[in-house]
Amino acid sequence: MNKLYVVGIGPGDPQGMTLRAARALEACEVIAGYGVYVDLVKPLYPDKEYLVTPMRQEAERCRLALASASAGRTTAMISSGDAGVYGMAGLILEMAEGMDVAVEVVPGVTAALSGAAALGAPLGHDFAVISLSDLLTPWEKIESRLELAAQADLCLAIYNPASHRRADYLRRACGILLRHIGPDRVCGAVKNIGREGETTDIMTLRELADYPADMFTTVFVGNSQTRVVDGKMVTPRGYKNV
Repeated sequence: MNKLYVVGIGPGDPQGMTLRAARALEACEVIAGYGVYVDLVKPLYPDKEYLVTPMRQEAERCRLALASASAGRTTAMISSGDAGVYGMAGLILEMAEGMDVAVEVVPGVTAALSGAAALGAPLGHDFAVISLSDLLTPWEKIESRLELAAQADLCLAIYNPASHRRADYLRRACGILLRHIGPDRVCGAVKNIGREGETTDIMTLRELADYPADMFTTVFVGNSQTRVVDGKMVTPRGYKNV
C-alpha cells in the first residue's frame, strides 16, 4: 500500500511531539517539509531522506510527497503544531484525490494549546483561533472575524501576528479589538514555544498594541472573565460558581 502520513510535530521540542507522531516518522522512509520544520526533526531521524521546499511552495512540497508515496516509499509530510491547523493536511487530501495513496493525518499539539500551557490557562472557555496573515485571506475578512470574536466575548489565540512585511498588523488588530474590549483586558504572548529561548509575557490589551511580536509569537486575548492568578493567565470556566 502506498502510504503518506501527514504529521503534526507539535511546537518543536521532541517532548512536545505525540507518541503517534513519533511512530509515524519512525515508520517512514522519506520526510517532506518546510526547511525550518525539517531542521527540528532531522537530528531525531538522521537516516531518513528529506524533501525540502521553501515557504510559499506548499503545493510543490505536497506534490513531491505524493510522488514519493506513489512510488511505494512510505512518506511523511510534516507541519509544525497540528497538520490540520494552518498546515498541510487539507492541501494533501485535495491533491491526493483519485490517487493510489492512502493518506493518514496524525494530529499534533498546535501553538494555541502549547502556548496556552506556557501562560497558564487562557483558553479555559470558548475561544477562536485567528491568523493575521493576509497572504491567503483578505484583511477585510480578518478584520471582520476579529470584530465578531470580540463582540462574542471569545478568548482569542492569534497566529502570525507580525512579520517584516506586516510589522503593524498586531497594532491594527488591537485597534479593532479595542472598539469592543476595554484597554485593560488581560492578554499574553509566547515566543519560540517549546524551543530554545521560549519567553512568556502577560500584559493588557493596551500594552499588547506595542508588543514586539514576530512570526514565532502566538498572542492570547482573554475574555471578560480572564484574570492573572499568581502570575498565570487564567480564564475561568465557572466551576467555582456551581
